[in-house]
Formats: sequence, C-alpha cells, structure tokens
Amino acid sequence: MNMFCFQCQETAKGTGCTVRGVCGKRPETSRWMDLLLSVTRGVGTIYHALLEAGYANDPAVDDFIVDALFATITNANFDDSALLQKVDAGIAVKRQLLETASRRGVSLPDYHEVAWGGEKSDYEAEGDRETVLRNSDADIRSLKETITLGLKGMAAYYEHAARLGQRDASITTFMARALAGISDPEAGSDTLLPLLLETGKQGVSVMALLDKANTTAYGKPEITRVNIGTGKRPGILISGHDLHDIADLLEQTEGTGIDVYTHGEMLPAHYYPELKKYKHLVGNYGNAWWKQKEEFAHFNGPIIFTTNCIVPPTPTANYAGRVFTANSTGYPGWKHIATRPDGHKDFSEVIEMARHCQAPEEIEHGEIIGGFAHDQVFALADKIVEAVKSGAIRKFVVMGGCDGRMKSRNYYADFAKALPKDVVILTSGCAKYKYNKLQLGEIGCIPRVLDAGQCNDSYSWAVVALKLKEIFGAADINDLPIVFNLAWYEQKAVIVLLALLSLGIRNIHIGPTLPAFVSPGVLKVLQDNFSLGTISTVEDDIRTMIG
Repeated sequence: MNMFCFQCQETAKGTGCTVRGVCGKRPETSRWMDLLLSVTRGVGTIYHALLEAGYANDPAVDDFIVDALFATITNANFDDSALLQKVDAGIAVKRQLLETASRRGVSLPDYHEVAWGGEKSDYEAEGDRETVLRNSDADIRSLKETITLGLKGMAAYYEHAARLGQRDASITTFMARALAGISDPEAGSDTLLPLLLETGKQGVSVMALLDKANTTAYGKPEITRVNIGTGKRPGILISGHDLHDIADLLEQTEGTGIDVYTHGEMLPAHYYPELKKYKHLVGNYGNAWWKQKEEFAHFNGPIIFTTNCIVPPTPTANYAGRVFTANSTGYPGWKHIATRPDGHKDFSEVIEMARHCQAPEEIEHGEIIGGFAHDQVFALADKIVEAVKSGAIRKFVVMGGCDGRMKSRNYYADFAKALPKDVVILTSGCAKYKYNKLQLGEIGCIPRVLDAGQCNDSYSWAVVALKLKEIFGAADINDLPIVFNLAWYEQKAVIVLLALLSLGIRNIHIGPTLPAFVSPGVLKVLQDNFSLGTISTVEDDIRTMIG
C-alpha cells in the first residue's frame, strides 16, 4: 500500500514519504493516523456546531481532540493497535455528539467527516480516502495541512498544561472551530489564511498557559549547571517533555538508591526548583533525540518516553526490552504506562527493573548551563540593557527549534561558532544540542548561549522581545537588535513559527529546508507579508542577519 506524509523536515526527497516514513512509520500506521485525523475532524466539526449553539465545553471531548492530535505528531506513536483504540474512542465520542445535536435540534454541515458512519468494515477504505492528498488544490492543501500541523503542536502543549491542572476553554473551542474549517470542502484561501494566522495567535496563548502551568507547579526556572556525566548507581532515563511525569518518577524513586537522568527535551527539568531539589536527579544523559539508538545502548537501565521523539530501534538493539511509553506515545512491544484516574502514574515496574541493572556507562563528562527563561532574563535585565547600550552586546540571535539527523544541520553548529563574540544566542528546544556544549564564553557575566528550556519555552523569547521593546522605546518589535534563525523538524516547531508570525515578527529564517507542506503560493504570501526566508551559507547569513 502507498502512503503520503510530509509533516516533518526530513520527509523523503523534500516532498513527501510515499513508501515508508523516514521516521520509521509504516504505511499501515500512516493509514490509521489518517483515519484518526478524519475522525477527529468530524468530532471537532460537530463539537464546534454544538458550542456555537450554546453547548458547554466538555473536558472529555477536549481531551480526546488533544490526545488524538498529539498521537499523530512525528515520532510519537508507532503502535497500530493503540491508534485504532483511539479511533474507536473517537467514533464513540462522535456518536454521542451526533445524538446531542439531534436531541437539541442543532443543524450540522454535510461534510464527509460528519456523515461517515464509522463502520469498522470501512476503516481501511476511510483511512485511504482521507489522506493529505484528499485536497487536490496545492494551495488549499497547504493551508489546511499547515493549520493541522499547528493544531498538533498546540495539542502537545495543551496536554502538558491540562495534566498540571491548567485548562482554557477558549483554546479548545478554537481547536474545534479550526477542525471544522479544515473539514469544509468549500473553504478557500480567504477563510483559511486568516485561520492560519489565528492558529499562531492561539499558539501564543497555549504556550503562555503551559508556562503558567509549569511555573505554578514547579517554580520559576533558575540558572543551573547540569552534570552530563554519570554516577555509580543504577539509573532510569526519562525523555520527552512531560514535567508531570518526571515529578512522579522523582517522588517514587526517592530513597531507592536509583538515580534519574534526563534525556533530550527533558533536560530543562533541572532548571525548576521543585524538581532540582531531588538529589537523585543527577544529570542529563546524551544529546538530542536522533542519537538515542547509540546512546541508549550504553545507558544500561530502563528508559521512559513521556512524549515524542521515538526512533524505532534495530531488531538487535540491546535496550529494546527496557523501554516504556506513556501518554500519547506508543511502540509495538513496548510496555505502556497508563495514567491513573488521579492523574498520576505508577512507575513501580520501571523502578523494579532498574534495581537489577548496572549503572550507566559514561559517554561524556562536564556541565552545561541553562535556566534562562523570561523571569531569569528579566533578573539580568539591567546588565543586559547596559551591555546593549555600551555596545558589548551587538545583537541577539534566537536559534531555537529542533535538531535532526541531516548533515546539513551542522550549519547551526558552524553558525554558532562563527558568530562575532559580541552576539548572544537565545535558544530553546533540542536545537541547542548543536551548540550548548561548545565553549562560546561570556560577555561580562552573561553567557553567550542562554537556554530557556524546551521548545514551548520559545514563548520566553517573545516575552523578552516585547519587554526589550518597552525598555528601549522601540516603535516596532522588528527594530530591536534581535534576529531569528530557527531550525525546525516537527509540529511543535510549526506552532512556534506561527506564534512568532502572529506577533508580527518579520525576517525569520528557517532551515535547514523550507517545509514541504508550504506550497509555492502560500510561501509567497508568507514572504510578502513576513519576509520569511531560509538559510544559505554561514558566511552569507551572518552578513545578512548580524551585519
């Protein structure tokens, strides 16, 4: 069978994966994801009509939409049975909403996603009908899919916030409206382009909500030096983005003689006071997600994925039998840890496995520094403003986003090394692994790499930029000495980009390539309105961005 997926930066030939995903996704899995997205569009469309008619937000419907979108994000879930269970759950939700609409006399649009009956015998055919290519017009397809990918990124951030008790019905109401807009076969660019920009605006809101959730639960990030070596006790490695899960793990492992290590995007857990207080949170192991196959082989202990990014292991990988998944993630043969009704997880099986494992092998040693979220930067505001006014700092360059496997991504390490010594890098997301272990020095007491945290913490740089605009009395945010050179890989980077555009930030450079889902027509609109560009050579880009 064939598939078509172009949602990540590494998509085959820069156009789309048609045989098997570069991420490892099989055609059958792609089919079930397409089916799940079709069901989710149907649920969203009916839900939107009910909300418009005065129906109150239903947290169960909100949670289904969020979970379904998150499960289809790149490298999150490769488990066909888990995806089909979500399809079944979605059809049950859809039927309940249809019954409510009928009972209340709410009229519904006759879109295919609403009309499809959800018969199991039709699952394969429906999945094949509802691919990305269901929209034949390239620009309409581009707008609809870019909105969809933005919604996936929003869903990821919203799920983390909701698990920490922070919800916002206006965000999930928008998600339902956006799904209805995507489902409309008559929707044109005149309605889809404003919807795309509104997706970015809502992206700012959801990142602010997650920032509030994280800091309310765990305190405001602090400047922290993080060990990248290892101890001599057995360890558990936890990856992904979900701080609620690492909090559960740290509490349950305290006093057990087992150390906890972060991996990938979980690194910023070390910056939060309520997490760093645990002495057995001993360090960060390894680098960005794409190096996990070689690094996990040396860790020796169990590994937990709280979110993407999973790289399918080789059949002979020595760690395959000690990996656990949680939340929206899944992989065939790996144990999935369910969330209990009280919102917490029981990691006792992971802990018991760790007791019988050797300590991790050390693959590097030293320290890295981070914790420069917006409140911490504001604490340094006087020194930063003084350094800018004196000329000690010429410019800030935001280099957030994602890391990836392509050799072309070495550009970001080379760019960081080639930057003039009076330029400060503002980073967040796993893109930082290209340069956060370089010795780039300081300007006064200000490190030249300021790491705010996870990809959602790109919100910090928007907050910082707006604050500097106020401090310097700039008429426009684009008049500040801040430029954006972003790396992208998957859908959380898409919502970050849309969020920055919604704030009116222009001249953003993205790379290492432009998204395959952005058609030439849509690209022209973004270039004309926001001067969106891509990268070229390090030398040319430094001349263009820094001067």
